[in-house]
Amino acid sequence: MSCTSVSSFTASLFVPSKSSSFSNHKRRFIQCSLGGTLLFSFPFNFNFIFNLKITTLLFDLDFLVFLQVKILERAVVEPKALAEPLLLNAVRGQDVERPPVWLMRQAGRYMKADIFSLTFSYCNFNVCISFLRLKESYQIICEKYPSFRERSENVDLVVEISLQPWNVFKPDGVILFSDILTPLSGMNIPFDIIKGKGPVIFDPIATAADVDQVREFSPEGSVPYVGEALTILKKEVDNKAAVLGFVGAPFTLASYVVEVLILNSDISVFCLPLNNVINWGESDLLFLLQVLHSLLQKFATSMTKYIRYQADNGAQAVQIFDSWATELSPVDFEEFSLPYLKQIVDAVKQTHPDLPLILYASGSGGLLERLALTGVDVVSLDWTVDMAEGRRRLGHDIAVQGNVDPGVLFGSKDFITNRIHDTVTKAGKGKHILNLGHGIKVGTPEENVAHFFEVAKAIRY
Repeated sequence: MSCTSVSSFTASLFVPSKSSSFSNHKRRFIQCSLGGTLLFSFPFNFNFIFNLKITTLLFDLDFLVFLQVKILERAVVEPKALAEPLLLNAVRGQDVERPPVWLMRQAGRYMKADIFSLTFSYCNFNVCISFLRLKESYQIICEKYPSFRERSENVDLVVEISLQPWNVFKPDGVILFSDILTPLSGMNIPFDIIKGKGPVIFDPIATAADVDQVREFSPEGSVPYVGEALTILKKEVDNKAAVLGFVGAPFTLASYVVEVLILNSDISVFCLPLNNVINWGESDLLFLLQVLHSLLQKFATSMTKYIRYQADNGAQAVQIFDSWATELSPVDFEEFSLPYLKQIVDAVKQTHPDLPLILYASGSGGLLERLALTGVDVVSLDWTVDMAEGRRRLGHDIAVQGNVDPGVLFGSKDFITNRIHDTVTKAGKGKHILNLGHGIKVGTPEENVAHFFEVAKAIRY
């Protein structure tokens, strides 16, 4: 019998962690996505036929199986151009059937399940195994590679960790596994990220001479693994979702690397979260402010290069994190953060006008209107801002992202569902990326994350 079609069959089996047993692990489920009419004839004469419409089936079992079936006709046809990912269409204000969804920190410590991947191919109705591999959970990877920098600077590990949530939940955005501090080593600022302690800057910046030693970032030479990983991710995801890169904003990066910053020329002193406060004369303070602006400028120039580099290597949108900027008063934000964010956005738009830029700053309720002044395409709201109020304050010309409280994912399925629908309703139709108002918390139940995506992807405007 001649082969009339060529198909691929992919299965992923998720089993409980070693500490669990089937008897106490009852809240797993099976998700199946099947399409077309398939006939499989195994060597041991067990025949079965799939003749199903594309659908999703959920079962309450002791394990999770994710099945994908893709049919490719053998007939020679002109390949169709791949459509733009849903996330990009939504940001650009095009008509979409639902809000795209992804979650900050969707790859990481909450994921405990091991993943078995099987790929089958058949021709002439004979099935052969073409691929078999165990994909380890993030926690197992951490045991093998305890250093965060080792995990985030190894191309294979970066790709595998970035794809873990994609393989399980199929979000509409796949974000690079990395850290906002990754560029620092390439800028002559040695650092590490220590488990249980966080970022450690070995030689904090405290003087003008220290700032002079900071180099402008060259991503091609300093972080080639980032470009390689993004290229692979773009190929793996294949426009079924948007590949997301990210960078740290200048003020936030400075907040990590500077030992003491005095931001005001009067008696009151704004000190970044570091060691000492030193009282200076007015001329000394003005000089320190010049030094600070010099450092912020270096970060602005470097992050512009980094965003362009990520875009050139596969990132289809880039999120800018300015976590520490919300510690500033509005007037200080306008001096120490806003001009540098705007400079980055303007420079990137000159070379990459179609690249969506997302800005996230936790605790930014008092700065929303100023965030929009940066020129970004999307403002990501944290959970302390009511979505309807955020929409009203920002206007409908700019897209919004967020903003379900991460703590909601510890609640019941009904509670999660209600909060998702509340957020989407308040955001209105279009120009909305559904997300959390912060990253997923450690200990979040995986089945609740799965429920979040299931509900989100079933929404229709």
